[in-house]
Amino acid sequence: MGLLALLRKLKSSGDKELRILLLGLDNAGKTTLLKSLASEDISHITPTQGFNIKTVQSAGFRLNVWDIGGQRKIRPYWKNYFENTDVLIYVIDSSDRKRFEETGEELGELLEEPKLSGVPLLVYANKQDLQHSAKASEVSEGLNLNTIRDRVWQIQACSALTNEGVREGMDWAMKNISSKGKKK
Repeated sequence: MGLLALLRKLKSSGDKELRILLLGLDNAGKTTLLKSLASEDISHITPTQGFNIKTVQSAGFRLNVWDIGGQRKIRPYWKNYFENTDVLIYVIDSSDRKRFEETGEELGELLEEPKLSGVPLLVYANKQDLQHSAKASEVSEGLNLNTIRDRVWQIQACSALTNEGVREGMDWAMKNISSKGKKK
């Protein structure tokens, strides 16, 4: 399911513009996820050196998805994109267990940011198509997601490459954005 179908589902909610921030460490699959959501070709993706943004308009809706590079040297600039975020999507490479501690630290810092206070959090446990990937429940436990009390959150197992689980995560995100009574 592409972004247009998700936008049609929002039509009855009266939302006009939504801002989604897509973050995670480098090589987590953020750009693949973004292109998958936009129903674009994912066969040739290179590391994001700055940011990608996809804006889709349909039936009076505008959905802005910001994909910010996850390299260590870029992460300090993430804060420049926090303003007016409606949902935070954090992507984790479930097959890269060596970086779980690092990704958990980055997520923890994001959750302490005042400009992201109360913003719904969707964590994609990506790369579930790979043989040795951690299950979403294992990722959730490792990140202590059950201790989050200041916002609604969801972890979703997915594969941006095969699109498995992506729709379910976005359905959750759209439901939680639209239930907030978003500005027009």
